[in-house]
Amino acid sequence: MLKILFSPSEGKNRGGEESPKELLGSNKARKEILDEYNKIVTGKNEEDIKDLFGFKKISDCEAYINDVFNSALMSAIQRYQGVAYDYLDINSLDAGQVEYLKKNTIIFSNLYGPILGGDAIANYKVKQGNDIGSITPDKFYKERFTYQLDLYLNNDDILDLRAGYYDKFYKVTKPYTTLKFLKDGKTVSHWAKAYRGLVLRELAKNNINSMEEFMALEIDGLQVKEIKVIKNKTEIVYNIV
Repeated sequence: MLKILFSPSEGKNRGGEESPKELLGSNKARKEILDEYNKIVTGKNEEDIKDLFGFKKISDCEAYINDVFNSALMSAIQRYQGVAYDYLDINSLDAGQVEYLKKNTIIFSNLYGPILGGDAIANYKVKQGNDIGSITPDKFYKERFTYQLDLYLNNDDILDLRAGYYDKFYKVTKPYTTLKFLKDGKTVSHWAKAYRGLVLRELAKNNINSMEEFMALEIDGLQVKEIKVIKNKTEIVYNIV
């Protein structure tokens, strides 16, 4: 199978009707960081809450001030909203395509760590790069989940569509593939999010289950320029046309 590593987004959709379940890896391994988050969010120190969320006004925080253990839950792939998720446009996909995303996408959350697209999560807020109390999320999850992810991904092809920041959570040690997007010969940065979302959409629409199948996939607006192999990483460079 093909597993796609993906980034979260600062924006979240509210609500949710999913039932609680075991997340990728284990819920027990996350308890310490979730407890620390909950202590801040349900406490009365507004400055701590604003710092954690990255907001200047407490009024902007209100949508996220929830007990994560007793909140409405939504699948991760449907919870996030932002550039990549706008271009994924999950609401326009059919049930089978959404199921593909839930089973084959691993999102690296700043609170929950690595989770499957179908894992049910609360509406939360952690500004990228912020500690949660005394815990640094990327270090926390790298220490606790690297071995589990190595085992989980052992027999899968890996397409890493994460933003570079999320390499801190998990370093892939087996052969894997990344993508790079060029416009007029220059690497795009902000719009790379959009094209990662578009690629993920095409993977779901075409039920791509291996890198061999992906290499044969033609994506509108993208043209392969070159393929580089550096140690265990294969980088496919696209021209945006």
